[in-house]
Amino acid sequence: MNIAGYFFAIVIGLVMGLIGGGGSILSVPVFAYLFQIDAVTATTLSLFVVGVTSAVGSVGYIRQGHVNFRTALLFGLPSVAGILFSRRVVLPHLPPYIINRWGITITKEMFILVLFAVLMLISAFKMIKRIDRQRIPKSEEINYTLLISQGLLVGIITGFIGAGGGFLIVPALVMLLRVPMKQAVGTSLFIIAFNSNVGFVSSLDRTVIDWPFLLSFTGLSVFGILIGVKIAKKIAGRKLRPIFGWLVLVMGIWIIINELLIKQIS
Repeated sequence: MNIAGYFFAIVIGLVMGLIGGGGSILSVPVFAYLFQIDAVTATTLSLFVVGVTSAVGSVGYIRQGHVNFRTALLFGLPSVAGILFSRRVVLPHLPPYIINRWGITITKEMFILVLFAVLMLISAFKMIKRIDRQRIPKSEEINYTLLISQGLLVGIITGFIGAGGGFLIVPALVMLLRVPMKQAVGTSLFIIAFNSNVGFVSSLDRTVIDWPFLLSFTGLSVFGILIGVKIAKKIAGRKLRPIFGWLVLVMGIWIIINELLIKQIS
């Protein structure tokens, strides 16, 4: 199981380098199921892995001029508020049992994983349904209010379940700001790096970190994103999104079945 987990560390980086997100969609389940880490700690570790990996991956895009710093600022600042709200207010006050009656038991960890699985399903549908640039109205004014509110939403999601939010950021940049796809991917990685690291640092006083394990896992993920960024120069990430989307869809359905059916029966 550990070997499979470390293999997926490379895959996480590879996916992020290719499509500008999706790392946390894999990292949280890997930590929770392959390494048997509790859900809250898994989300915290995911923030570090995704944050460091995204930071390394964004360097290549910065050198290529594919990071829009003004857009990253507009999106990133509201995200920080959302992250701090989730990590410092919501998560610490969740009760150990969300539901514990009528023969149904939903623990805090189960609730987080099921919510994460729902996010996976939404992410999968967004990745399977490609963004059609032809349908974007060119004359429409940029909706900054919607952009900032989406940044806040991404921050809340990032803080609560350890997801970088790339599946929300890339479509938002393309649809709301009409940013070219490659620049949207690079800007997304930059935003994810900033958001995830803020979320991780805000959780250090509440989480025991196994640093040798976390650094080795992150190192493999960084190796993966370096490969992914190089491949992305030759292959458009949007062509690979639907394939990854189907994988995420299957994983999301499995987590829901495992948490709500199999564990309830056992």
